Amino acid sequence: MNVIGQRIKNLREEKGITQEAMALHLDVTQSNYGRLEKDDRRLNVVKLLKIVRILDVNIAYIFNEPMSADGAVFSNSNKEVYDILVESLTSEIQHLKDEINFLRVMVRS
Repeated sequence: MNVIGQRIKNLREEKGITQEAMALHLDVTQSNYGRLEKDDRRLNVVKLLKIVRILDVNIAYIFNEPMSADGAVFSNSNKEVYDILVESLTSEIQHLKDEINFLRVMVRS
């Protein structure tokens, strides 16, 4: 079920923002952005953080999770999604580090 994508769509519509405007801010095509709303597995941390900035909401709101008394933001059910997003960002960072190292070797040659 696409819960996060549907929440993003609802927020976007409530704020009167078009898919085209969101796509422009995210530097993707409108059809690519539309697929993000339909299939939230396409989201990564970078895109999600840009989306919450554009929509001017706390990331916990996207996950529909109020902060608990102990300060925890996510319930166990949404922690899995959060972990996937963190893993995605970690993977992206590693990829960039590998590219930098490759370029350093090329420059030194």
